[in-house]
Amino acid sequence: MNIKQLGRAVALSLVVAGVSLLAGCETQPAFQVSQPSSRVGTVESIRSQTVQNNNQTLGTIGGALVGGILGNQVGQGSGRTAATVVGAAGGAYAGNRMTSGSSLVWIIGIRYDDGSFATVQQTSSPAVRIGDRVRVSNSGMEILR
Repeated sequence: MNIKQLGRAVALSLVVAGVSLLAGCETQPAFQVSQPSSRVGTVESIRSQTVQNNNQTLGTIGGALVGGILGNQVGQGSGRTAATVVGAAGGAYAGNRMTSGSSLVWIIGIRYDDGSFATVQQTSSPAVRIGDRVRVSNSGMEILR
């Protein structure tokens, strides 16, 4: 295998690895109910919490793919191979840094009429207050009047 073929093999390996890992990535829903759902109850607590973003893997892989592809366009022979590797490493680092951080979620505690307790987690500020009567379903929370 010559240097040119090695460079292409590295680039292809990066693409295959990226596609494989991206297939397993899942984003967190904007509204998540801990069971049971579709029930009526009273809001007992509301708190916000900072959570770490879990899409750093996606950023790292995407950055490595872009960096590797761009690096593969530079030079010839072993210079191209080196540029591909350096581009992939630099892209992975940049992609990881761009997607790192945290976000704010709200956790709403609901005491259902049968006495059971559940939490609702959402990424937007809740439109409810402690003491509000609500109906909770998988599609959202509705204030009852």
